[in-house]
Amino acid sequence: MSKTLEPKSKSDPLLKFSAQFIAIAHTICALSAFLAALVVGTWLHYHKIVKNEFYGYPDEWFPSVSATIGDRYPERSIFQVIIALTAGPRFLLLLLNYIRLYKPNSIYPKLGLISGFIRTMTCGGWVYITSTDDHDAHDIFMVLYIVLTIPWDLSITMLTAPRSSLRRYRKYMALTFFFMLIPLIYLFIQHKAHKVKGAYSYYAYCEWSLIFLDVGFDALSIIDFKDLSIELLPSKNGDEYFSTNFNIQLIQKEIELNSKKEPSHSFSDPLSDSEKLLPKTIAVNNSSFEITINTLNSFIFWSIYSSLFLCIWHFPLWNMGISGYEATCLSLLAPFLLSIPGLQSFFAKKPAFPRFFACLFGVGSFAVTEPASRLLILSVGVIFAVMSLCVEISTIGKLNDPMAIKSYATTFSMGLILSSILKFAFWTNNPIWPIMNKNTGGWNTTGLIVGLTSAYFTTLPQIPVDHKKSADTQKPSLLVCSAAFGSLIYSISAMLTDSSTIILWTWSGYPISGPIPVPHGAVTLIVMCLGTYLGLLKSNSYKIVTIMGIIGAIFLYNFHDWAGYAGGMLYAFWVCYITPICFHQISKVDHVAAVFGIAYIFDILLSLGHVWVVAYAFVPYGPLLRERTDLIFGSSVLLICGIIMKYNIVEAELSTKKLTHTLKKFSNFFKLFTLLSVFVAFQRFQFEKPKPYHPESRLFTAGIWTIHFGLDNDMWASEHRMRDLIKDLELDVIGLLESDTQRIIMGNRDLTQRLAEELDMYADFGPGPNKHTWGAALLSKFPIVQSTHHLLPSPVGELAPAIHATLDCYGELVDIVVFHSGQEEDVEDRLLQSLGVAEIMGSSDRPLVLLSYLVTNPLEGNYNTYVSDDSGMHDIDATDDDRWCEYILYKKLKRTGYARISRGTITDTEVQVGKFVVPNAGEPYDEEYSQERVDESSVPLDMRFPSMFYGDGVRDHRFHVFDEPRYFD
Repeated sequence: MSKTLEPKSKSDPLLKFSAQFIAIAHTICALSAFLAALVVGTWLHYHKIVKNEFYGYPDEWFPSVSATIGDRYPERSIFQVIIALTAGPRFLLLLLNYIRLYKPNSIYPKLGLISGFIRTMTCGGWVYITSTDDHDAHDIFMVLYIVLTIPWDLSITMLTAPRSSLRRYRKYMALTFFFMLIPLIYLFIQHKAHKVKGAYSYYAYCEWSLIFLDVGFDALSIIDFKDLSIELLPSKNGDEYFSTNFNIQLIQKEIELNSKKEPSHSFSDPLSDSEKLLPKTIAVNNSSFEITINTLNSFIFWSIYSSLFLCIWHFPLWNMGISGYEATCLSLLAPFLLSIPGLQSFFAKKPAFPRFFACLFGVGSFAVTEPASRLLILSVGVIFAVMSLCVEISTIGKLNDPMAIKSYATTFSMGLILSSILKFAFWTNNPIWPIMNKNTGGWNTTGLIVGLTSAYFTTLPQIPVDHKKSADTQKPSLLVCSAAFGSLIYSISAMLTDSSTIILWTWSGYPISGPIPVPHGAVTLIVMCLGTYLGLLKSNSYKIVTIMGIIGAIFLYNFHDWAGYAGGMLYAFWVCYITPICFHQISKVDHVAAVFGIAYIFDILLSLGHVWVVAYAFVPYGPLLRERTDLIFGSSVLLICGIIMKYNIVEAELSTKKLTHTLKKFSNFFKLFTLLSVFVAFQRFQFEKPKPYHPESRLFTAGIWTIHFGLDNDMWASEHRMRDLIKDLELDVIGLLESDTQRIIMGNRDLTQRLAEELDMYADFGPGPNKHTWGAALLSKFPIVQSTHHLLPSPVGELAPAIHATLDCYGELVDIVVFHSGQEEDVEDRLLQSLGVAEIMGSSDRPLVLLSYLVTNPLEGNYNTYVSDDSGMHDIDATDDDRWCEYILYKKLKRTGYARISRGTITDTEVQVGKFVVPNAGEPYDEEYSQERVDESSVPLDMRFPSMFYGDGVRDHRFHVFDEPRYFD
């Protein structure tokens, strides 16, 4: 028979205990789970759990957390049982922290409770899904847990009594946790990329340190809860007390924690605590000099920001999957560092400081040749660039002058436009990116000087102590503002950092029936200028402009050619027009670290989604977003619209004279930008028609090259070296694969533009960036009469793009098919794709050349579908049994030569080249497709391959595999 709790009197509690026991229980359960697994694992399976994919004992001597808690029985089971016992105290800890630290009119209590709850759920993800079960899922939950630790630690620390020893403990514990991530990431890279012996053991030390720091942070609640008691009181029902019913009551004592009693007002922004130190002046000066400085600072910001993902891309590209370097995108979460007391106020008083270091590390990173080190230094620049932007928006927002924040937002957009104009002038490469240097056409040193100079002259208005804050009691929602600002940054970086991105979204091939990058890139830039200028002039049309922007986005996504481009221009106009509104709203939120930190979480999530839609075959849970650009693009539009519904116009009360004077200064800049855009378009326009190299022999030389997105082995832009090799080989036609670089992670570039213009060729970009392929492009000295873009069947793996083009070769129509097959693992995809390409080739009765990436062995499997009676195609050299990826097939042409040229360090794939003679109408060709070879001495000089590629070749390019070209009778 169970014994019930009976109160001694009607007022006595059934049970009373200190809330400290909750925190103690959580600490004991959490620590014992990890320590028990470590002890048992070391005792039973030491040599097995210290072994990793590269080394074992004695090269590695300490186990990682994942290996300890998830790889072996019984330590895995012991850990999971004990950690399950932690769940009860954990959820009670969340609740008690919310109650204990609650402050009215503060975002931090809810932020801490929500992030803490989700963080606990993600903990269950990496605890119960081990790296052995599902490595990707385990890592995703682990990364989410670490990211959510930022708002959790931030909220709990900021809600703790100021100037108390407990707040100092929490602050330093949290900072140590996050600074420990730096050596953690470095050591993981040393292990994963460089395979350094012992690096993983040192990595494990850092990993275990994070565990103890994380548990230690929550253990500080033991101190926090010492004045908090929990009582279970009997429930009253009439005059009777029932022992089976009870109430729970929390009793908080009036005890101060190692400090003076905290003020009763709600938590304020860190900057407001230091406002009394600022001079009693407010200087808002929209002088031409100030506009220039802010515009140049914005230009440096966009140059640094847009290069981050581009440099990150180098590593998963070469690793063919997640590399670990992707973690550097977390540098965008730098706004959370502004919660460090005094940091925001210091940056507000010394705005040149973060701008200076942003430029020094961001732009100056080009001086470091080793790719990993260059990326890490760049990420430091990103940290300062992001923090400087956030502080400047917040500081100007405190002026309660909508015109001031609008002017600043306008210079922000002007810096974006300036960077796009410069990319327009430099064939879609930003000349101060870290992938550029003096050998690739970079202006890095010039950019560094300009950026450091503009940083030196950066100023912010200083707010006096008697300055009154805004009387607006309806503060905008932190979450809405964060989502809108993060989506704005994403939308700009995805669509407006290059003048040709929107154009290539609408590109449909030849004959041309829509815009082309040159000259119409200038139109895009002019529309961006117009949207920015009108956004400054008047904001009261924001609703109708937003409707236009939404309609434009729909047209851009659903239509090609001029209709799609018109929609794109409405969308670009809207994004530029709406930027001041987003700046104005987010500047009114007091909690700078939280609002901007969460904003960049949205930015990162959208940017990753932007990658996932095309990289679905190579990333965790990729199929969830496969080809769903509509979801990512649509979400970014809707999240920006969220701020519109909450926006109330408060136009600056300026005299007509002052407004006119301000607009005149800005209008001069927009006139200059417009003239520059038109001038660049005129300078780059191809007025002369391309000509083949050897028209006297009716010869055309065709090549195929997988160019690895224009980044070489050392993370430098490779267009110059590609151009030189194509020119030296005298290629009249070349197919380029892995060529779609119009994405955030590739820098929104178009590799075909520089190559086509400097080689004097026509260009077909192929399926656009909204078609979710890695890209196929065609360059030709011959006019492209017609082209059709295909997506071959791909039920499982990556999409396989193809271009079917018809060229006018010496008056005869010749077809070219450029094709990239799917990856090796997807057998069904490659079979269906081979049938699809064979059907395309078989449907043409004209002379035809296939320039392709087939992923098959010669004479085996799908090869016999490509080379078949149905397709009518023949191998350029069936005796070459060393191929796997690249192939050249042909029909109804006279083949005269075939060569393979080494890649140097440009990419991971060689160039394959074939020489063909185009027969006159009715003239016979080699109908038997003989494989009989002839000596080079019997081949006319103009039909030979360049002799410079014999021996050691030139610039690491030489004949290889069979060390010389092959010629055919």
